[in-house]
Amino acid sequence: MARHRYHHGQLREALLAAAEELAKERGAEGWSLREVSARVGVAPSAAYHHFDSRGALVSALAERIQASAGQYLALSVSRADTDDPVARLVAYARAYVRWTVDNPGLAALAFAANRGSGIRNIVTPHPYDILVEELDSLVTKGLLVSDARPGAEFAVWAGVHGLAMLSAEGMIRHRNRRTTDLEAERLVRAILSGLSAPTTPPFNAASVTAPHVERLAAQGRAIKTPAP
Repeated sequence: MARHRYHHGQLREALLAAAEELAKERGAEGWSLREVSARVGVAPSAAYHHFDSRGALVSALAERIQASAGQYLALSVSRADTDDPVARLVAYARAYVRWTVDNPGLAALAFAANRGSGIRNIVTPHPYDILVEELDSLVTKGLLVSDARPGAEFAVWAGVHGLAMLSAEGMIRHRNRRTTDLEAERLVRAILSGLSAPTTPPFNAASVTAPHVERLAAQGRAIKTPAP
């Protein structure tokens, strides 16, 4: 096997790129740090200078994938139709589902990382942060009542992520891209309507959190949402 010389930063990036390709092909499992090293053309010992275990590599790659997904979501939201005040949130849902369907292996790895050693650093932009900003904006515009805002991100995120994963796994089958987009839009509008219904139970802030929220809080950067 040919061995290549890399500068310090170049090898780390090369290992991450190779791991990303393997994740696209096989998902979160079914490949090793040794196989990543082989794809790059270096000895496993060289890889261990950057990642002391497969778990460390997966965590770093998950950060990279989530940030990339966040950039894609942010761009999609910025291009939304300005005539519809809910269009930005709809664009978020559509992009989230599309990205997951198009990248099932990467999505599986990014989400699975939180069940293992976990992501250690703050991901920017994070899909959660973009969602929070859009929901806050809807309150400002008067399209979501302030009493329904606390915890709304968990309801919307759960719904959108559920649709995305069920679609990626073939549990829900769409005729084409257009029908996928319509289902995402229908879901978002239904959740917003339900959140504002007087019979919806209030949110208990002590009962629900997310790894990203905990990492922000640990660094004193907790996202503040409007109180009811």
